[in-house]
Amino acid sequence: MLPNTLAPHLAAPAPSGPPELLAPPLTPPAALAATLQSLGSAVLGAADVCTLSGVGIATLQAWTPLWNDLPPDAYLRDGGRYRFRRHSSFLVDGATVTQAPHRPHWQPVAYNALHGGMERHFAPMEPAMVQSPDWSALLRWLAQVCSGLKGAQPWFIEAHQFRIDTAEGIGRPTPEGAHRDGVDLVAVFMVARHAIKGGETRVFDAHGPQGQRFTLSEPWSVLLLDDARVIHESTPIQPLQAGGYRDTLVVTLRSGGFQDA
Repeated sequence: MLPNTLAPHLAAPAPSGPPELLAPPLTPPAALAATLQSLGSAVLGAADVCTLSGVGIATLQAWTPLWNDLPPDAYLRDGGRYRFRRHSSFLVDGATVTQAPHRPHWQPVAYNALHGGMERHFAPMEPAMVQSPDWSALLRWLAQVCSGLKGAQPWFIEAHQFRIDTAEGIGRPTPEGAHRDGVDLVAVFMVARHAIKGGETRVFDAHGPQGQRFTLSEPWSVLLLDDARVIHESTPIQPLQAGGYRDTLVVTLRSGGFQDA
């Protein structure tokens, strides 16, 4: 059994100090489609993200400071104040990328027992990012990946910028626990990790005990998930020094329409 294999009912031991990060199992670009088909998940390094999407690393790095201006998430039902967020929606139909009119984010309780069943209104993503031709290129690439899994069709996309901070001592990237999102494909881009421990990614087979655990750390690497096949979570983060945070970009693709109340 590989050292990054973890059954859902097992918990990793709590680290006593700054832990050594367990590296993700990177997928060669040529094996991406086959890996998603066979395992339901795959991780790409930043260089491969750039090659496959056609978006240069300089562009991705230029977007990173936008995470410094995310409004607080006012909907956390655990009483926390550790999450900051923006959200926008898009439609990719072939080569055409259209930003949808701004709309609330909604999930059914079946997929999000903590925050499901309510409309959550978040500030939109900044025009400097979503009006860029490179943003459209990134979404077109993700749509192509999703079409390779599910068949070519229009894809309804929601994009979320997240910052989880540790000002209160702990931050929870997935307060709802291990979950699915009720979509076809989930892409989790690691944007930045600063002065934290924790934030381990765990991906489990939705219908069996198999799983993997690792820590995304390379800026603009991505975890791709076939949402019907796997469930996922990220463990809480704690500060190694004042001001610790974890920034991610989560993009979901769904056929047939957006999830609405």
